[in-house]
Amino acid sequence: MYYVGIDIGSTATKLWIFKDSIPFHKEVYPTGWSSLKVAAEIKTELDNLGINKENSIIVATGYGRVSVPYADKTVTEITCHGKGAYYLLEKDCTVIDIGGQDTKIITVTKGKVADFTMNDKCAAGTGRFLELMANTLGVDIEELCKMAEKGKGVSISSMCTVFAESEVISMIGSGKSRENIASGVVDSIISKVKSLCQKHSGTSNYFLTGGLSDNQYIVCKLEERLGSVVLTSDFGRYAGAIGAALCAKEINR
Repeated sequence: MYYVGIDIGSTATKLWIFKDSIPFHKEVYPTGWSSLKVAAEIKTELDNLGINKENSIIVATGYGRVSVPYADKTVTEITCHGKGAYYLLEKDCTVIDIGGQDTKIITVTKGKVADFTMNDKCAAGTGRFLELMANTLGVDIEELCKMAEKGKGVSISSMCTVFAESEVISMIGSGKSRENIASGVVDSIISKVKSLCQKHSGTSNYFLTGGLSDNQYIVCKLEERLGSVVLTSDFGRYAGAIGAALCAKEINR
């Protein structure tokens, strides 16, 4: 039996498949402009792998979960990220997921979600904010973080992404270096993540998931600001999809 988890985020879509209880296949797709389109691409991939309605259970999660017409069930990303993180870490933790559209802090206790906080009212403090600021500086996210390592002394004061972008453009015009601006951009995101984490009392075992989980500079800055070790995994970006696949295993037919 195949248990399929599909996590359609605003930026990237992740696929994770268990064959019985063994990891079988994984993939990352750019979500693009249409969640329906990427869902159709995944359906073709499943067909090519010989996975069909009779030998699989499919659960969709994430921003575009309603765009997977062939899913047996949809589950919230909070539940799926909690399950996926616990599977990867094998112990209770506080999940930090800096997603494209929102940032989630999830406390997992005894393997289950005990509490969560989301920053979903504004793009500030999310991966989308980082992407926009990188575009403004003419680089990608990886290059922005490399520049930020060499910078210091700049603070982004605006709480709104639109105003923050204007602030960055003004800094460029005033001659501030891209390295210093990049440092300020990353610090702005880390500060917002810390603020969300402080709403979770007694937190420990911080675990970073999502697309930034393999970015060592982000990990180091989080550790510095939180005053605690931040754990990651090579499969951290798949946490939501893994959790969805685990939810599929719980469905009885």
